[in-house]
Amino acid sequence: MIPIPQFVADLLDASVRRYNQPAFIAPDPISIPHRFSRLQDIEIMGFWAAMLAWGQRKTILTKCDDLINRMDGAPYDFVRNHQESDLKHFLGFKHRTFNDTDALYFLHFFRWFYSENTSLETAFSRYLHPNDLTVERALVGFHELFTGLPDFPPRTRKHVATPARKSGCKRLNMFLRWMVRRDSEGCGGVDFGLWHRIRPAQLVCPCDVHVERVARHLGLIRRKQTDWQTALELTAALRQLDPNDPVKYDFALFGLGVNNQLGTLQLGITN
Repeated sequence: MIPIPQFVADLLDASVRRYNQPAFIAPDPISIPHRFSRLQDIEIMGFWAAMLAWGQRKTILTKCDDLINRMDGAPYDFVRNHQESDLKHFLGFKHRTFNDTDALYFLHFFRWFYSENTSLETAFSRYLHPNDLTVERALVGFHELFTGLPDFPPRTRKHVATPARKSGCKRLNMFLRWMVRRDSEGCGGVDFGLWHRIRPAQLVCPCDVHVERVARHLGLIRRKQTDWQTALELTAALRQLDPNDPVKYDFALFGLGVNNQLGTLQLGITN
């Protein structure tokens, strides 16, 4: 266990208060599901926005806008009621290595899943034990479910990570944060807190380049590589500050990193 100096704890707590605010929403991919009020629309576009969340944020938002337009502005209705001829609208879609083959499978999976379930939460929570410390089992189970349909295209596997392959699962952990975390009334308002069978205490911190850089600078990560064990190490450190909601510090680490707030800070921390 990495002990956290008090001044680092104070910095992180202050940064959560600074960045866990509605102003955080507009430039971030979480703004995409915030456009909707229906649970299933939020889930579908939240999942899609999270899975496309690599590269410049402006480009991510543009590509998500494109997806919404191809679904006539109503993701859940499109998923449940589209005809085969409607799928031609997705031909040519591309974001980095994500292409129309992947998009069509996402639609296929959503249609299959929502034909039998009300909420995407079930796709994760069914694999989770109440006493599990983290969502690791849920992520492994979801990956097997998502890739398990008979016509799954192998190329799509790389877009949905799993701890079973030692991935840090940054995008899935971010999506779960959006769906599970809830702030007390009058605070935050960024995350949705719509799911209740997964506890915020079980979440694992998304470890993107900004979070990792700041976490290493603050001495919260000592592991050399960046993988699932690194995400667990970071989350364990943050759990010292708030065992019930460790991933709220994702706001602090990301905000400090993306805004280059650590450039002149001399911490005197050694590994």
